[in-house]
Amino acid sequence: MATGTDQVVGLGLVAVSLLIFTYYTVWVILLPFIDSQHVIHKYFLPRAYAVAIPLAVGLLLLLFVGVFITCVMLKNQKVAKKAQ
Repeated sequence: MATGTDQVVGLGLVAVSLLIFTYYTVWVILLPFIDSQHVIHKYFLPRAYAVAIPLAVGLLLLLFVGVFITCVMLKNQKVAKKAQ
């Protein structure tokens, strides 16, 4: 069973994820249909970032996964050499 702290952290992560998803959805799907002179456009980055930011985040995620797998494989090789 999760402790109260775990539940609060989980709720916070879900809330942040929901906020980011809503912001991105409005930015990418709804904003192109709103007049470019409308005041809501000042709360959003230019549309070029709608592709660049997720691409950069995806590349960083792949980098971290690759580094993690490399570290685990190197650690396992060291343990296997000591066992022999």
